[in-house]
Amino acid sequence: MRTSGADVEGRPFRGLAAFLWTETLVQAHESLAMATSMVVQGVLLVFVLILDPSLLGVALVGAILFSMFVMGSRVLNEAAYIRIDHKANDLYLASPLSPEGYFLGLSGGILTVYVAPVVVLGAITVAIAHLSVGVGLLLLALAAAVWLFSASIGYVFSTFFRDNRAIWAYASLFFNVFGVLPPVFYPFGLFPKPLDPVVLLMPPSAAAALVQHAMGVTSLSGGQIVLAAAALAVETVGLFLFAIYWARRTVQER
Repeated sequence: MRTSGADVEGRPFRGLAAFLWTETLVQAHESLAMATSMVVQGVLLVFVLILDPSLLGVALVGAILFSMFVMGSRVLNEAAYIRIDHKANDLYLASPLSPEGYFLGLSGGILTVYVAPVVVLGAITVAIAHLSVGVGLLLLALAAAVWLFSASIGYVFSTFFRDNRAIWAYASLFFNVFGVLPPVFYPFGLFPKPLDPVVLLMPPSAAAALVQHAMGVTSLSGGQIVLAAAALAVETVGLFLFAIYWARRTVQER
């Protein structure tokens, strides 16, 4: 039995809670993946601590944003794995589970399991970087936006692959290029000035620049603040809505 267009429109987010719980239990068994989820961030933090300890606070903020961004690659890998290897995608979506419930349950289950080390990292960041309540809340809101953006793009990208072997290389390249090369782990002011608008259009570095400005580490002009905030908001909301649309469309086309 296939999910009809009327079912999709009439019962939005149906089955979300049940599938969220299911995916959380599945992800909780990936102990090795959980243990290695902070390796890249840890290595980069060690380098910063050795080379310039004064930038450790900035690097810690970047590690939080990068961790939330990389969760999108886990959504990509998991969604593609379920569809390609387990052939369970059609089974899930032929059930009363709605397409958007599937997308958000999958993403939320991964977040629930992998957010624990990020919370610990957040506590360390508050202690070391001496973040005020306002900056801490700003970091929390921007980290949530970065996660929603990356989860959405990870889910959409997962539908384009037909072979899991092709996923690892592209996913690692995309998420590391957008999360490491721009000024996420280091101050925005150290990046080449002509490329500032490009950096502020990229969600991870836009979020990092806004937090760095709030911390007083770097200074953004009024136009740069508007550009970073608007780009992050529009791209996050737009891609999230597109991911829901795409989830419904891929079901209706089956």
